[in-house]
Amino acid sequence: MTVPDTTAGAEPTEALRPHAEDAFAAELKALAAADDRTRPARWRLSPWAVATYLLGGTLPDGTVITPKYVGPRRIVEVAVTTLATDRALLLLGVPGTAKTWVSEHLAAAVSGDSTLLVQGTAGTPEEAIRYGWNYAQLLAHGPSRDALVPSPVMRAMAEGMTARVEELTRIPADVQDSLITILSEKTLPIPELGQEVQAVRGFNLIATANDRDRGVNELSSALRRRFNTVVLPLPESPEAEVEIVSRRVDQVGRSLDLPAGPDGIDEIRRVVTVFRELRDGVTSDGRTKVKSPSGTLSTAEAISVVTSGLALAAHFGDGVLRPGDVAAGILGAVVRDPAADRVVWQEYLEAVVRERDGWKDFYRACREVTA
Repeated sequence: MTVPDTTAGAEPTEALRPHAEDAFAAELKALAAADDRTRPARWRLSPWAVATYLLGGTLPDGTVITPKYVGPRRIVEVAVTTLATDRALLLLGVPGTAKTWVSEHLAAAVSGDSTLLVQGTAGTPEEAIRYGWNYAQLLAHGPSRDALVPSPVMRAMAEGMTARVEELTRIPADVQDSLITILSEKTLPIPELGQEVQAVRGFNLIATANDRDRGVNELSSALRRRFNTVVLPLPESPEAEVEIVSRRVDQVGRSLDLPAGPDGIDEIRRVVTVFRELRDGVTSDGRTKVKSPSGTLSTAEAISVVTSGLALAAHFGDGVLRPGDVAAGILGAVVRDPAADRVVWQEYLEAVVRERDGWKDFYRACREVTA
């Protein structure tokens, strides 16, 4: 969807970040045309086609479906199968494991609409999950369906769609529990009107949660039982993480109209190596133990570092991604606690990076921005 500029004579502008169903509309259309398998009620695609959309593949007509998620196939199959049952899906993992990304693409493939979204925060009210009121209508005419403002979850129930709740454990516990009746009874009471909304076939819910938020707002046992939990792991191998970063950086770069430059795979591999070693507390050869900083150093942060580096290279360099373009981004990602993390980073530079063959330029660039 494009939102036109209201300035006279202005042309409509493209969305900076299109929804999944818009960005990959051609792939979804091709999959729907080739999909001859059984589809659950109100699903746009069969479970097999949804999994193919996320994992990638080539259709009989030669259409290439790009992977949206690089990881164990079984994880995607379990997630898709869960949505085809009456149990809700909880995607759990550390920051940067593509929980939101997977949730959006699942909703786009299943329902053709990923926008029925509740963003969880410490201030998320119960109305965001259940319903609210148009107070002008309420004061003028009293409680009525016309005065009721449905939440994304209520709309999904009424239309047989997939709703999404991001950062579920950030939502206060009493608000979380408003989901229990929705998920167990598949109904949403409206006591002010003496009515209820019953979920129609096709309705389900995907929630995401950061497992580093344990102790913030733990899910009650009653609510947790309503979910089938799927844990999204960090990439198993450096090669898999490099592939993820490369693919996403290419997509983001094209959306930002960054000039296409020479392949920066060497710097991408270097960023991934630094992040993995600091994350794991040991070098890739297993010989040297290193301290880990306070940050998560996720794949998503690696994507951000490389994207920023490409922008620097394109606008203030010769278009070639070099160590100096990524050094500042890495420093910002690693040093979150100025006191403790800076010591960890400097020790890593001197003990590991300085002695590594082929990393002299990277070492000098990092020393320069760290000084």
